[in-house]
Amino acid sequence: MSSDKKVDDVDCGRRRLLVATSAVGGVAGIAAAVPFVASMLPSERAKSAGAPVEADVSKLQPGQMMTVEWRGKPVWIIHRSPEMLESLKKTDAEVSDPKSERPNQPDYAKNEMRSIKPEYMVVVGICTHLGCSPSEKFKTGAESGIDPAWQGGFLCPCHGSTFDLAGRVYKSKPAPDNLVVPPYKFVGDTKIVIGEDTETKGA
Repeated sequence: MSSDKKVDDVDCGRRRLLVATSAVGGVAGIAAAVPFVASMLPSERAKSAGAPVEADVSKLQPGQMMTVEWRGKPVWIIHRSPEMLESLKKTDAEVSDPKSERPNQPDYAKNEMRSIKPEYMVVVGICTHLGCSPSEKFKTGAESGIDPAWQGGFLCPCHGSTFDLAGRVYKSKPAPDNLVVPPYKFVGDTKIVIGEDTETKGA
């Protein structure tokens, strides 16, 4: 086994431990470049039973991301800016499932944005390859350190899978599918309930 492979395996193991640790602690860490917004957390009993989780997004500004725990998994909520939304048109040809035809999201999120409201992305923050936790890479272009044409998204450092700002996996990557969109709904304009998928009409 090469030294690079050993390093990759160690990094992947650490990321899996991070996901497990976040399940115990309640909220997964967010990269320093992205302002963290606190979420409403259910009781330990409710979490263990897989009860729905409420997230208040009233203070989540465009470009910001927050993480809540649902069924022991980190769920990312991103308030996408107009620029982030525009980037999805540019990544359509680069991702393996641009129209979200694979069953990794509820029917109401089976669209280009993979969401109920275009500006809010809700996905489970676990790579579909080996269960590692990707890192946010919101900076674009050469500043991202990924590719001069990078439009922003996520990188799983374990084996190099990349995802755009709709959680769609790029072509020719180890991850076989897009990031999973959990069942969720809006209650009013500023509250998201994760774990229930009856969409509130007009919300």
